[in-house]
Amino acid sequence: MNSTTNKHATRIALFAGSFDPFTRGHKDIVDRALATVADKVVIAIGINCQKKCMLTPEERAKAITAVYQDELRVSIHTYTGLTTDYAQQIGADFLLRGVRSIKDFEYERDIADVNRQLTGIETIIIFSDPTLASVSSSIVRELISYNKDVTKYLP
Repeated sequence: MNSTTNKHATRIALFAGSFDPFTRGHKDIVDRALATVADKVVIAIGINCQKKCMLTPEERAKAITAVYQDELRVSIHTYTGLTTDYAQQIGADFLLRGVRSIKDFEYERDIADVNRQLTGIETIIIFSDPTLASVSSSIVRELISYNKDVTKYLP
């Protein structure tokens, strides 16, 4: 077998990064995708955030860039509109979603079915390490609002 038959197209995963802050659990999901199913991960930050956000898209991008500054296979981009539309624009092979529980998995599986029907893009659901994902970004936001130290939850 020659070397050209072993080559494959770069597999690109899109990971939504429109949350505050980027926690150790989120990093675990991206890292595990790079170790198992993706050659490259695009972390996409939506700039039309409808929810109350602590950080601007620029602040989120800066924080995530600091985490992955030495990882050439991770890139951070901002986008407007639907995540699935952006995934198609960049040629993503799949959407990357992280879950912490069976309840989360059931919800994400239903969303994955809808995404597949609308766009044809598969969703890879990864159970994050429970020791890293025991505190969600919404809980971290809540702790920050009470001036609590949350550094142990951040990458």
